[in-house]
Amino acid sequence: MAAPCSRMASRPLWQFITNVRRTGLKHTGVRQFSLSYACRAATQTSSKTESVASPWKLYGAVCLQRLPVISQERNPIEDQFAELMHQMELERSLLSEHEQRLLEDAERMARKQADNYDSDEEEADYGGQETITAQDQDDTWEQNLKHFQPALRDRDVAGTPLGSVERCLGDSLVLLVQQTVGKENIWLLPQAPWEAGETLRQTAERVLSSLPEADFKATFLGNTPCGVYRYKFPKDVRTESCVGAKVFFFKALLSAGSASQKEPFLWVKKTELQGYLKPSYLEKVDRFILNL
Repeated sequence: MAAPCSRMASRPLWQFITNVRRTGLKHTGVRQFSLSYACRAATQTSSKTESVASPWKLYGAVCLQRLPVISQERNPIEDQFAELMHQMELERSLLSEHEQRLLEDAERMARKQADNYDSDEEEADYGGQETITAQDQDDTWEQNLKHFQPALRDRDVAGTPLGSVERCLGDSLVLLVQQTVGKENIWLLPQAPWEAGETLRQTAERVLSSLPEADFKATFLGNTPCGVYRYKFPKDVRTESCVGAKVFFFKALLSAGSASQKEPFLWVKKTELQGYLKPSYLEKVDRFILNL
């Protein structure tokens, strides 16, 4: 019995089905197995699955961050530590060439004040040329320092608007735009509806490139969303086929670009988001925005 079974197992599937049809099973009232019936059933099942549309409208959004340009202001503890490290470095360091010249000039002045000072020998050492002492260089540098005006660390002192990417150079900023949602204009991260044939990341990239009068160059951090926000539409506009929206956020870092001050753009710190975003929206966004 083992040999016939092994030969049957080695036959192709279509030969096995053909042999079953030729047996007496078709006269016993058992439903005949048909490949065409199975294919039609699978096709109908897949078509039903594809025809079911999601009741949620998909959106792609971009969280564009501008990293700090300068270092932040130090707190008192950091100032004390920096002073300690400077003192340790000063004690362990060697004299610079300028400091050695100061010592040499001091020794020369001491020799001139001595009773056995020989001016001819001093002139022979320097070839009779007028020497510029290290103290003369110190005086020149001191005068130049008085005319030097350093740039402001905090640009907000000069009244930089919130729409400028040059504000708060020591902090990380996030881009907000004003968009119309329903019947009101609200501040949120740039977003746009997903279109068939594109990935959600491509939707987020399209959002960034389609901002009016803006030319932002950014580096996206991966293909996976960093967060999602889901909300339902008002009951007067809600339908069975469209219950609400799901917004998928993608993080990106600003590398270059600028925007018109006339457009509704805001560059805000993480601590300033609560003044512009709704609480439910802020709760989701606050999770993936790092205050670097």
